[in-house]
Amino acid sequence: MFSDTHFHFQNMTENRGVDGVAVLTSMAERGCRFGLDIGTEADDLLRREYCLEKAITAMEFGAAQKARDFVYFSAGIWPSVDEIRARAERIEVLKGQIEAAAKDENQDTLHRKIVALGEFGLDHHWNPSGVDGRCESDFDDKTYFGEQELFEMQLNLARDMKLPSIIHSRDAFEDTLECIKRVGNHDGIIHCYSYGLEEAKKFLDLGWYISFSGSVTYTKKSKMDAMLELLRYVPQDRILCETDSPYLAPVPHRGEPCSPVLVEHTYRFVAQARGVSLEDLCETVDKNIDQLFFQNR
Repeated sequence: MFSDTHFHFQNMTENRGVDGVAVLTSMAERGCRFGLDIGTEADDLLRREYCLEKAITAMEFGAAQKARDFVYFSAGIWPSVDEIRARAERIEVLKGQIEAAAKDENQDTLHRKIVALGEFGLDHHWNPSGVDGRCESDFDDKTYFGEQELFEMQLNLARDMKLPSIIHSRDAFEDTLECIKRVGNHDGIIHCYSYGLEEAKKFLDLGWYISFSGSVTYTKKSKMDAMLELLRYVPQDRILCETDSPYLAPVPHRGEPCSPVLVEHTYRFVAQARGVSLEDLCETVDKNIDQLFFQNR
């Protein structure tokens, strides 16, 4: 139960002080079927693999074996200014890492073959004091265009490699929709969904999955009815749940470093909103994971 389609294990353990061994052990004990460690830099895959391998080798044997079965990896380039400006070079680095992972002869230790490309996309949330430190002044016309080009380059790469895409889109709905329509690749997830129902309909009509994080649990009262309507609307075969750990810890842990263990609170909130049992929602999400990441690949 309680698969997590989006977390950042190295960031969570090395930068936020979360006990990775305890987290993976808890996930194993609860029968987690799938946990996806997400890439954000062109060359971060080996570092992330090492971090997870180190934690798994410190676990008790039974739990370690289960963790090896449910941990998977993505690789992608989040739109930082540095990555945008060096996009042509960084895309080649990313492509090389994914191709090397596909040839890895040590897949008995971890599922090192990449199952998705991401996260990547567009972010126009300007908050210099925030975790991303984004400033609108950094985005002149050349950089703004470059961000869209980096996005489309990865959409094309995902299609060429027959991988689903994990899309980051914040305060950039129109541009995101324009980019994915221009490329015509509609295979993947709009992760940590942060828009409304009408925007969701447009993504769903194109074939995208919608993933909800812990942020749904602390929706403002004035927007709660709209959130519940959105959660009820997303079709059964298009809904996923995630943490985006170490960010967006759900209620009642808001303000704390997040971990995949806390995804249970998101499942409970979404299940209640949709009027289904917790077990049914877990089964639905796992079926969608199988369909998106493993079937017909």
